[in-house]
Amino acid sequence: MAPDEGPVERWNPVTAPGWDALVRQHLQHTFFHGAAWGRVLLGAYGYEPAYFVAPEGSGAPAVLPLMEVNSWLTGRRGVGLPFTDFSGPLCNSRKGWEKVWQAAVAWGRERQWKYLECRGGREWLPEAPVAVSFWGHDLELARSEAGLFEDLESSTRRAIRKGEKSGVEVRVTQRTEDLREFYRLLCRTRKRHGLPPQPWSFFQRIQDEIIARDEGVIVTARRAQRVIAGAVYFHGAGKVIYKYGAADERWQQFRGANLVMWEAIKWYRATGAKNLHFGRTSKWNEGLRRFKLGWGTREELIEYFRFAPGENRFLVGGDEAQGWHNRVFRGLPIPVLRIIGKLLYRHSA
Repeated sequence: MAPDEGPVERWNPVTAPGWDALVRQHLQHTFFHGAAWGRVLLGAYGYEPAYFVAPEGSGAPAVLPLMEVNSWLTGRRGVGLPFTDFSGPLCNSRKGWEKVWQAAVAWGRERQWKYLECRGGREWLPEAPVAVSFWGHDLELARSEAGLFEDLESSTRRAIRKGEKSGVEVRVTQRTEDLREFYRLLCRTRKRHGLPPQPWSFFQRIQDEIIARDEGVIVTARRAQRVIAGAVYFHGAGKVIYKYGAADERWQQFRGANLVMWEAIKWYRATGAKNLHFGRTSKWNEGLRRFKLGWGTREELIEYFRFAPGENRFLVGGDEAQGWHNRVFRGLPIPVLRIIGKLLYRHSA
């Protein structure tokens, strides 16, 4: 049998030896393709991994990462991957892509998935309609600190200088107690945005599977011993992702969010990281888009594709983060929002 004619297999990255080394053979791999994120999703929500892998000659095998979300509320579907900004297929050739795609579609029909969702992969689906799209922003770190600062927009530079003069202390840590402080601030921030927070058990998994294993950090800004802004970053193989951010609007004049991001940029540059991705941004959130553009980032389009195996067609949708429910959630107390998040997030993915 030729090396590129082997069967397509379903892998579980949590138990597969050498999984991270395998996906890192692809230049386009992300943190989310790795085993650590798989462990978080499996441990926190019990999603069933179905990562389709097919040999591609002497090069790295093709990989289509999916997890089955089986919900009585939202239905059964294959998502690549839940709660992930982007995690597109890793393929070197059209043949490799077709093998993993056809195997995933066949498995989806067998499992009666409502749809199969790829979070990325436009190069392999050039004719497919987009289900939903976001802005993405990427920053190259392989420059001097002075050069990075010079490339910031003038308003961002002013915000950093103002924050530095205001007595704000910024820390980069990996302690559970710092993640707890960040989570409390995140709950407040999510309420302001009209969204329930993910449960603390999810962040505890992040602490255990990612941060405690030196694949992530917590960056917090403090004034008068009070956390006024913070962020959580994941990293691996020279790539960094800004995953979660929060800020206390009552202390906005001290520019804590700007100081957190600038400290993370400096810290990761010093560790030898090559790039920092700012995650996805909803098309309607122009304020967050401007904030990310202010750091000298390169803007890109992040596209999600949904294919219904039973109907043999692509679906279109929309960004469901914005709607009437935001007004309802803003009016609820944080303890109630935490209960809602604990009940609903497993179903939303």
